[in-house]
Amino acid sequence: MGSLGTLLRYPDDIYPLLKMKRAIEKAEKQIPPEPHWGFCYSMLHKVSRSFSLVIQQLRPELRNAVCVFYLVLRALDTVEDDTSIPTDEKLPILIAFHRHIYDTDWHYSCGTKEYKVLMDQFHHVSAAFLELEKGYQEAIEEITKRMGAGMAKFICQEVETVEDYDEYCHYVAGLVGLGLSKLFLASGSEVLTPDWVHISNSMGLFLQKTNIIRDYLEDINEIPKSRMFWPRKIWGKYVDKLEDLKYEENSTKAVSCLNEMVTNALTHIEDCLKYMAALRDPSIFRFCAIPQIMAIGTLALCYNNVQLFRGVVKLRRGLTAKVIDRTKTMADVYGAFYDFSCMLKTKVDKNDPNASNTLNRLEAVQKVCKDAGVLHKRKSYVNDEGKSCNVYIVMLVILLAIVFAYLRAN
Repeated sequence: MGSLGTLLRYPDDIYPLLKMKRAIEKAEKQIPPEPHWGFCYSMLHKVSRSFSLVIQQLRPELRNAVCVFYLVLRALDTVEDDTSIPTDEKLPILIAFHRHIYDTDWHYSCGTKEYKVLMDQFHHVSAAFLELEKGYQEAIEEITKRMGAGMAKFICQEVETVEDYDEYCHYVAGLVGLGLSKLFLASGSEVLTPDWVHISNSMGLFLQKTNIIRDYLEDINEIPKSRMFWPRKIWGKYVDKLEDLKYEENSTKAVSCLNEMVTNALTHIEDCLKYMAALRDPSIFRFCAIPQIMAIGTLALCYNNVQLFRGVVKLRRGLTAKVIDRTKTMADVYGAFYDFSCMLKTKVDKNDPNASNTLNRLEAVQKVCKDAGVLHKRKSYVNDEGKSCNVYIVMLVILLAIVFAYLRAN
């Protein structure tokens, strides 16, 4: 659930963590009895526990469609990510993947651990896909086709310019945003705004760029071949090779490069806020809003943080639980984005080469949040460390732990 030291430092995390633990247990017990649906939801818990929690916000019919959509794209991503597959073998699979989802006999062995299980038993995903309504099937097929073609393009092409970076992120994540919007429309729960394509794309780009930034070290150390998604146009200003950013002697340059990458990701926030503000269905709103808040929180943690080039940087589990527990309205979203942008703003060094651009982006985000007129309703996500009013909670938890240990011993 979290280390005792962390819980003592952030006692407000305790209750949300307990609620999240119960929600995970409840979701795991609600696995459908049908073999193909049972496989899909069990696999969802294994490949992304956080997403499997968020998806529980949706109504059953839409939840099934989103579950299948996620697993289809996760399987496609597994093929793309497996650097051991020869290019001449990988390209046809990516390009034809949208046809494989109709074939309950198709499978392809690649990936590792739970992803290998997903690929080896992909027939279960296909069987579930074939039970979806036609509107859902068409949306999933279209996005899978476009994404596979885009992935194939970038297998043969490096991410050189910022435009390349945006295009790659569009193929692997912006299209997910478009696909989800189509699924929401097909469910009859939402209507599409005139600029839905652009802002749906931004929703995906913001999440993907956050992941690309956070996963630098994992991607660069990939065996047998590094995965390189940071655009040369940015990292080339600081080092000769992308892998050079991880070396201690380049720490100052690496942090400057990191800060420019974060600043680039911040450009999508206003579109994301606009998209979320237009949602009508409360369950869809929570499904969309929770990952976005976690993304801005992750960027605030990564910014100006050299540890990103040394190991794993991620939100503490208690803060994740708090986001899931508290995110219910657009006021919560504005409050979270405002708080995390304030946190990020305090980390900006005026000597950073991109400081001015970063501050401009953050001030634009803060203005949108302020102009909404609901910040007074928020509960802070970042200013809750060591509140004296929670001392009694901590003491109670410690006492209960002692009592529990005593009872077990006797």
